[in-house]
Amino acid sequence: MYSPITPQQEAALVEAIRKAELATSGEIRVHLEEECPTPEPMDRAAQVFGQLGMHRTAQRNGVLFYVAWASRQFAVIGDAGINAAVPDDFWERTKEVVLSYFRRQQYVQGLEQGIQLAGEQLRHYFPHNAATDQNELDNSISFGSPPKPPRS
Repeated sequence: MYSPITPQQEAALVEAIRKAELATSGEIRVHLEEECPTPEPMDRAAQVFGQLGMHRTAQRNGVLFYVAWASRQFAVIGDAGINAAVPDDFWERTKEVVLSYFRRQQYVQGLEQGIQLAGEQLRHYFPHNAATDQNELDNSISFGSPPKPPRS
């Protein structure tokens, strides 16, 4: 499958996720696909969120960055726990920061900035607890139509 990012860029995004998750129980994922199959990227982000099993985190504090590169669509979505905690305009502000980089064709840097912002909020509202926290979701970048998660 074609990837719009190089292996080095992919590694940089995975590292940004790892760093953002160091001080929080929250989970961050990035999903890239060529075309958004729904009219609204937020609808597709919600579908991918479910397909990746992101709603299964203990504190419902997963965050997904969704990018459809060929159709030039982007969304960021958080689960119920983080949505209840962050300021009302947080996701829109984060989206605007990311899009400001995208407009300059700095896609990886934009995602890194968004991941950092999400990580700061997660760290604030869901600090890491060494006794109980574990990495609940894979940090890797997912591509295309994600697989269905195993039933639990």
